[in-house]
Amino acid sequence: MIYTPLLHRAIQFAIKTHDVYQKQKRKGKDVAYITHPLTVGIILAHAGASEEVIAAGILHDTIEDSLPSKKVTASMLQERFGSKVAQLVLSVTEPDKKVPWDVRKQEALHHIEHFSHDELLLKSADVISNVAEILDDHARYGDNIFEYFSVPKQKLLQHYSHVIQKILTRWNKNPLHHDLQWFLQQILSLLSS
Repeated sequence: MIYTPLLHRAIQFAIKTHDVYQKQKRKGKDVAYITHPLTVGIILAHAGASEEVIAAGILHDTIEDSLPSKKVTASMLQERFGSKVAQLVLSVTEPDKKVPWDVRKQEALHHIEHFSHDELLLKSADVISNVAEILDDHARYGDNIFEYFSVPKQKLLQHYSHVIQKILTRWNKNPLHHDLQWFLQQILSLLSS
């Protein structure tokens, strides 16, 4: 099967977490947040990722972005989707959103140094989805889009450029290598404008 029961359950779980329980939206837009994890799953599927990696892509923000009253935990994901999916989701989850942005992002960047290939692929798809949306929004609305982020344009784009560079140096046979290089060039161009 291509559309496996695991993928079906992952999609249903992510929809409940992001949409049903929270009506979560993308930054500054009236676009359902669920479009992001589904996009990550599609990117991973096109990159030839395994079923577990695709499921993790669909679920990758469920721990980080779940409501306290409906908190998603790693053990919950492990019980429903298996230990590999839970571990992959944990690898890209920022543990504490109360920690200052700079500290969280520096820790996340350092974490990439120890990622497996599956974790690097998952992080690659997440970054590509986020950066593609930023670039698209910027082309339509200009620098105003950065008002919706908690940090200024330069800091946000520099963070994404550092993440992409770190991934590129860690795994040059990444199926998303060329995509990452292209998005890095777009970020660098935006940073210099």
